[in-house]
Amino acid sequence: MSAIEDKFAKLGCDNAPGQEGRQKKVDLPLIGDKIDGVPVDFSHGDVDAHEPTPGSLELFSEGYAIGGHQAYTEYRGAGALREDLARKLAAFTGAPVSADDGIILTPGTQGALFLAMGAVIGRGDKVAIVEPDYFANRKLVEFFDGELYPIHMDYMKGEKEGKAGLDLAELEQAFRDGVTLFEFSNPNNPTGAIYSREEILEISRLAEKYGATVIVDELYSRQIFDNREYTHLRAQNIVNPDNLLTIIGPSKTESLSGFRLGVAFGSPKLITRMEKLQAIVSLRCAGYCQYVFRNWFEEPEGWLDERVKAHQAIRDDLLALFRSVPGITVRPTEGGSYIFPHVEGLKVSIGDFVKILRTQANVTVTPGTEFGPQFTEHFRLNFSQDPKKAHDAIVRTLEIIQRYR
Repeated sequence: MSAIEDKFAKLGCDNAPGQEGRQKKVDLPLIGDKIDGVPVDFSHGDVDAHEPTPGSLELFSEGYAIGGHQAYTEYRGAGALREDLARKLAAFTGAPVSADDGIILTPGTQGALFLAMGAVIGRGDKVAIVEPDYFANRKLVEFFDGELYPIHMDYMKGEKEGKAGLDLAELEQAFRDGVTLFEFSNPNNPTGAIYSREEILEISRLAEKYGATVIVDELYSRQIFDNREYTHLRAQNIVNPDNLLTIIGPSKTESLSGFRLGVAFGSPKLITRMEKLQAIVSLRCAGYCQYVFRNWFEEPEGWLDERVKAHQAIRDDLLALFRSVPGITVRPTEGGSYIFPHVEGLKVSIGDFVKILRTQANVTVTPGTEFGPQFTEHFRLNFSQDPKKAHDAIVRTLEIIQRYR
């Protein structure tokens, strides 16, 4: 296999959200009959069950009506929108944002992540990621020819200590070994764990001590449960501003995934590099869609509180179902929309289990191995779904688990 073939082989996307049709048929004898039920795809949220922010369609239409001026914005996004977002994001995260040179609008937060890592990683650069964490992080490091340096996160132990559970000693050793970039999500995807203030302060101190760049994905930082404290890394004013990028967007909590809206803000040096890369990848965040940013952080009074409350109720219901079955352990989601169950005693691989679950129960989940090769007894689900459909789907899932133990 050539180097380029190997690079793209590592970018397998069969288990990515929305790609369930690529899952191959199960080459195993199936146990029992198929369980009837409405199909539920837990690989991503259901924007039909939780509709986008009110007024989004109207704003998109306004952007369309503006025409060419809105369609062909600067590559880093329309100036007026950047000014509006810089103000809102500064207030939200607790540190100033420069509308001129410190922010870029991107095609979703996935686009922001690609641009950010492309702006930092050179061939042979050592990059630290967390395991488990967002599945694209590993793939992007490998795609940009970086050297992967995984950092362990014991999220179950962390729950008992009121932390995410990141091994900070490992992180410091990584920096000592020459790691120049650390990338992580907060809240963590897939576990829903939130980093404690103490962890964020130590990450900041270590990054500054060793001169490392940090990219923090805060996509779910507006959807926090149980009144938990959330600490924005950039508000600590420890890491050199030239070495820090924050990524966020209105795609998940606000159910605006279909508009593909993302934002990266922080280091002017890195934002400039990202704009140059965006200019040859997608040119810009889709012009008409950019206009929908106008109602972000300006939703109707009480709307966000109700959105979070609704998701917390779904979380609590599904956690109770999982906990009713011995041999399944799960950390309660503290922020975001993910649950990451650990299932003991399966007689099939997690890859085959995912295919069996879809074939026999009309339920789609993401195998844990997408978030680290060691998570062979885990799967991830996004519970931003219709509550009853989600409940019924987990009941079917638990029956399939029992069959294949």
